[in-house]
Amino acid sequence: QVQLVESGGGLVQAGGSLRLSCAGPGRTFSNHILGWFRQAPGKEREFVATISWSGASTLYAEAVKGRFTISRDNAKNTVFLQMDGLKPQHKAVYYCAADRPPGLSLRPQTYHYWGQGTQVTVSS
Repeated sequence: QVQLVESGGGLVQAGGSLRLSCAGPGRTFSNHILGWFRQAPGKEREFVATISWSGASTLYAEAVKGRFTISRDNAKNTVFLQMDGLKPQHKAVYYCAADRPPGLSLRPQTYHYWGQGTQVTVSS
């Protein structure tokens, strides 16, 4: 498994925004889908968003639709998660992941390349 590197997490006030980034080697991004997942203390890992290799197709969890936006810059081998209107319930460790399935997937088992995670904390 190739290790990806997330960054951009931190502490933000409710209603604020954060932009997470995830970078890796070119061989990890070329023809790969990218996904974002999150895990809060005492809860299972949950799907957040995913994007096709070309960036033409995206899929979001219902809980974040309209607030979060996933995008990628293949020239920089980087995927982003723009998070707006953050709430305390969004607090979690956010992970990026990559793989080469036939299409988009919201199942963690589909992804075999993972980052170490970045902490997002929202205060009220």
